[in-house]
Amino acid sequence: MRHGDKIKNLSRTASHRRALLSNLACQLFEHKRIVTTLAKAKALRVYVEPLITKGKDNTTHQRRVVFSYLQDKVAVQELFSTIAEKIAGRPGGYTRVIKLGIRSGDNAEMGMIELVDFNEVYGKTKEESKEGAKRTRRGRSTAKKADAPKEGTKEAVAPAATDDAKEEKSPE
Repeated sequence: MRHGDKIKNLSRTASHRRALLSNLACQLFEHKRIVTTLAKAKALRVYVEPLITKGKDNTTHQRRVVFSYLQDKVAVQELFSTIAEKIAGRPGGYTRVIKLGIRSGDNAEMGMIELVDFNEVYGKTKEESKEGAKRTRRGRSTAKKADAPKEGTKEAVAPAATDDAKEEKSPE
């Protein structure tokens, strides 16, 4: 029984699991998205999220702590430069796991894990989505109503000149 055991063992020894997750994390930081089994993707999410949080604080100590997990200078550099810039304002939830179906060879459930801020499909900002959004008639009509005079004013009571009356006044 695994009462209170929260770690996903992935049917591996501790050293093998540590090496596997380290390699997967390095590949995730390098490519921003990887396809693996669903169980590995979920275990990797738990492994990577604290490392990305450490990447926000660009100090020598945090770099050494992350390097002790990854053992890859290129991945550490990528995390503290490119990735840290994009996720600076995000309070958590840096990764997304998407189910892809089953692998035909061994029927294993596959999943894709990706960094949320590096996806162009889902990563539209609010300004970009507002610029491309279609305006409704209701939105345009409120602007016209604001320019129109109010009912209680003299402008609203005075009759509007018609086109016929304008033609009669012109000497042409």
